[in-house]
Amino acid sequence: MLTMEHDDPINAKILAISEDKIEGFVREPFEAIARRSGVDVDVVMTRIAAMLCAGTIRRVRQTLLATNLADGALVAWKVPEDEIDTAFDWMFQRDPFSGHVVLRSTDTVTAGSDYKLWTTIKVPHGFSLRRHCELLADKVGAERFRLMPARGIFTLGVGHVRRKTIEPGSKADQPAKMIPVQVVDLSEHEWKVLLALKREFVPEEIRAMPWAARAEEAAVSLDEFYRVAEQLSARKIIGRFSTFLEHVKPSTGGIRVTRFNALFHWAVPPGREIEAGGEIGRHHILTHCYWREAGPEFKSVNIMAVAHGTDKQLLLDHKAAIDRHIRSIGMPVSYTNVFWGGRSEIKPSEISPQVYREWWAER
Repeated sequence: MLTMEHDDPINAKILAISEDKIEGFVREPFEAIARRSGVDVDVVMTRIAAMLCAGTIRRVRQTLLATNLADGALVAWKVPEDEIDTAFDWMFQRDPFSGHVVLRSTDTVTAGSDYKLWTTIKVPHGFSLRRHCELLADKVGAERFRLMPARGIFTLGVGHVRRKTIEPGSKADQPAKMIPVQVVDLSEHEWKVLLALKREFVPEEIRAMPWAARAEEAAVSLDEFYRVAEQLSARKIIGRFSTFLEHVKPSTGGIRVTRFNALFHWAVPPGREIEAGGEIGRHHILTHCYWREAGPEFKSVNIMAVAHGTDKQLLLDHKAAIDRHIRSIGMPVSYTNVFWGGRSEIKPSEISPQVYREWWAER
């Protein structure tokens, strides 16, 4: 009988690659996972499909660098305490353009600790993020919100299985390079291929030549599908082919991938954000690291990073190691903090302009 847990030795070998190591567009992604993991391709496909059916893997999909396809931001919301759960539900269930929806708290009352609801939001180019958030604020009764679009990306990738054994202070040999956020325009033909490409896989689609049915869905030949997808990948619009573990809730067997979700904040001197982000983002424990301007509500924080783990003190040890490193290079930090994730739901943000027009018309 197959085990569906992420910590099974064979599953762990597969997930160590499939979570975030298959970069760009790949014609045969499951063969690529098999080659790099050393697990037979039929076993790879059987195990991924089984874990997806069991809920251990919550989704399998081709990711996009959606910051280039849509205007996005991390948004902190100040919502009355008695309305926060209702606001959470509305954001998750009724706004397809909200992705991560998380309740966050701090260990002590500090700058911004009254902003407890945090979401990521994307709207297609040509539409207004602020207007979208004003609509959401009206719907959920938010008193205030703070928009924090990414100015640059230093780290972006999950890999929870790989990160379980990382020691505090472990880092790359070189600083992380910043990926700038830039606007990319697509033709109608490219959008048609992209929308078919990015749809989540159902278990029955986890097989050899997985893109053949998507080409048919997009009403193009398989060769044309490959051509467009590889061109989009060369333009840095395609992210990774990824399996996403259910890392918030326990598995059916009661096993958790992670228990704590830490959002680290640092305020560094203006003009040194790229240097600081590179030095922070090189640390292996981090799944995300961004340059974002949080404003006076958060004491002018401008570098944010995320780490996950099952041990809260170990995550604090990781942050202490990062703090020591940036002190050692002479980087001033005027303020730092940790916002801990609580209740959380995650879904991909919709980015289609047509879907957005239809959604807005119904409001």
